[in-house]
Amino acid sequence: MKRLPALLLLCGLALAQVPAAWLGITVKESSGALVFSKGEISFSYVPGIGWNPPLQATLPPPKGGRASLDEAVLRAAGIIPPGLPTARMRYRLAKDRLRLVLDLPPGPTPELPRAEGESPGWFTFSVPYFIPNPPDLDGLTFRYDERGTEIRYLAPEGRVYRWRTFKLGAPPRYVMDAYFVPPPSRETITSGFELRREYVWTPEPLELVRLIAAPGAWRMKPVGEPGKRQKPPQMAPTALALLNGGYYDPKTATPIGLWVADGVPLSLPYGRSTLMWDGGTPQAAVPTFKAWVVTPDGKTHTVGINRWPARLTAHTIPGRVGRQGENVIVVAGDRVVHTYPAPLQLQAGQWALSYPAGDSRWNGRLKPGDRLSLYGRLEPPVRYALEAGPLLLQGGRLAYDPAAEGFSQNAPQIRKVTYQAAVAWTRKGELWFVVSGKTTPGVLAKQLLALGAWGAIRMDSGGSAQLYLRGALVFPTHERPVVSALALWPK
Repeated sequence: MKRLPALLLLCGLALAQVPAAWLGITVKESSGALVFSKGEISFSYVPGIGWNPPLQATLPPPKGGRASLDEAVLRAAGIIPPGLPTARMRYRLAKDRLRLVLDLPPGPTPELPRAEGESPGWFTFSVPYFIPNPPDLDGLTFRYDERGTEIRYLAPEGRVYRWRTFKLGAPPRYVMDAYFVPPPSRETITSGFELRREYVWTPEPLELVRLIAAPGAWRMKPVGEPGKRQKPPQMAPTALALLNGGYYDPKTATPIGLWVADGVPLSLPYGRSTLMWDGGTPQAAVPTFKAWVVTPDGKTHTVGINRWPARLTAHTIPGRVGRQGENVIVVAGDRVVHTYPAPLQLQAGQWALSYPAGDSRWNGRLKPGDRLSLYGRLEPPVRYALEAGPLLLQGGRLAYDPAAEGFSQNAPQIRKVTYQAAVAWTRKGELWFVVSGKTTPGVLAKQLLALGAWGAIRMDSGGSAQLYLRGALVFPTHERPVVSALALWPK
């Protein structure tokens, strides 16, 4: 049997002959001939001469001494029923799975079930085909009868955790996957805090790491500094746990979205779902936020903000702002820099107010150096908030609708299969810091719901997704400086 390195990936066609023992055939030597028998069927082979009648002498000889026989011999001898079709097998072996693929013959195919399940020992299933080339792999055995082939597999360390079978067409194939991944683990970090590592099935295995804080055992704060990228442990060295926070502009480290710490807004909304809390169980939703500007004459003007445009719109995130047919007043702090035709590339450290270019009430109204102040209010007010998105779960139901939060259908934040980070909570008040292996937020949402989450929001993902315990990275294996994080302490 082949013993393969853990990380080696192999594909291919295996043996061209089947061991006689797997077919229930006994072999003995008589007067210099090899005699093969199964029930009432008996046939023989003379080395150097060939097969004896009624078999044709020129059929392929046995291989491996008496061990293996060719399909043509088995069919001629009647060991394989005439109506049993043949399907050749390919395989792929990786460190966490075995894939067997049957290349099916053309024409109508027998019933092949699509199934999946878990098995803590042998993985056993049958196919109504004769397989003439069984792979020679450790733990993999075959048994043949008049109905087809039974396949049995015992994964490394004697455990198969999950399997699935399904059919593919054009050309027709039948796929059998067996996954062997580490068992779930639980580790008590301190009273009221537990780290769980497990695999969920999508249907492929997805690694999931959750820090679970018991109801009332935790306190959480957003940490970091707008305009500065740091590794999360640098933001809160005393925190028990840290999870990366919301989005930011990679060039300027400007936060993208609402950020409220101790009731003080450090960054204004972009217009997506926001994690909000006052000290108890959090909630997540697109917040109600009112914004306004105050001009030098003391008058107040309601404005839209970022993804919530209006006739007057405030822009607080670097990048392209304003639309064709608008003017843009650029402001640094609360002093007007200049007015430009839109669109405009807004720089870090500035904000802007856009308005219709033909609006005589604003054309020429503000000159460089004039005061223009921007204010905002979250309703109802909360002590802490950090915007990210999209929303995953709300009220114990799927709430995943990225288009409603301004994510385009092809946005990489949505479609890319990558590491995910999320905050979730249960109806009883447990809080979860979650990081996952590479998947999409929609898949993660379904898995969190299946695990019993009542609400959940996705935080920044990809290279930013990271979970720390006592300053040490838990998952994944990369570290990346980010602008914000969520810090957790025992209460």
